[in-house]
Amino acid sequence: MALDMNTGKVLWVFQAQENDAFMGACSGPNKTENCPSIQGPDLDIGNSPMLRTLPGGRRILLAAAKDGNVFALDPDHAGAVIWKVNIADNSKGLNGVMWGGASDQQNAYYGLSRGGVIALRLATGERLWFNPMSKTAGTARMGQLAAVSVIPGVVFTGGFDGRLHALSTVDGHDLWEFDTAREFPTVNSVKAKGGTMAAPGPTIVGGMVFAGSGYGVFGTDVPGNVLLAFSIE
Repeated sequence: MALDMNTGKVLWVFQAQENDAFMGACSGPNKTENCPSIQGPDLDIGNSPMLRTLPGGRRILLAAAKDGNVFALDPDHAGAVIWKVNIADNSKGLNGVMWGGASDQQNAYYGLSRGGVIALRLATGERLWFNPMSKTAGTARMGQLAAVSVIPGVVFTGGFDGRLHALSTVDGHDLWEFDTAREFPTVNSVKAKGGTMAAPGPTIVGGMVFAGSGYGVFGTDVPGNVLLAFSIE
């Protein structure tokens, strides 16, 4: 939905999925009166869209849904669809985008719920590369649900297994990884351990990478409660 910044007037609306009224607490027998009468498939856009300017000055707005559909819209022409691609293999269940992607001047980067990171060309939606990511034996649920972060040359992605990866923006190959699912000494002497990474993406500023590790949703046995700071030294 696009709103006028001065008046709040609705300028245009794009609907990616109809009848998707979904609430997690409404799937059991004890439904409350605010539950939808019919539960939607939970295929919403659960992340912020990305606004970029293509060579030549044309603007493009990207949004990604939980079923793997990525939409490129024209924000200056009533949200008209420029291109649409699906980046998930839905034959194996829901495998789309949960909390968000990142983009640079040429490409968009997304993590997939059931594993892997993909790069798409902004102008066309063309798939440039896909890294399926390694699978850790014994982990109940795999995936790159967390939002990814990008700096020139590097995409950072946190996994459900607690591993933080740095990938090349050129071809997606692994540059570096770190296992956060363990105990750490802390600066405030509070006992803490890392765990599942499945929500915010890392923050990169001042030559440092800051990443939260621990996500106590989906029944994970590694919720964690630590904020980690990495430097190149």
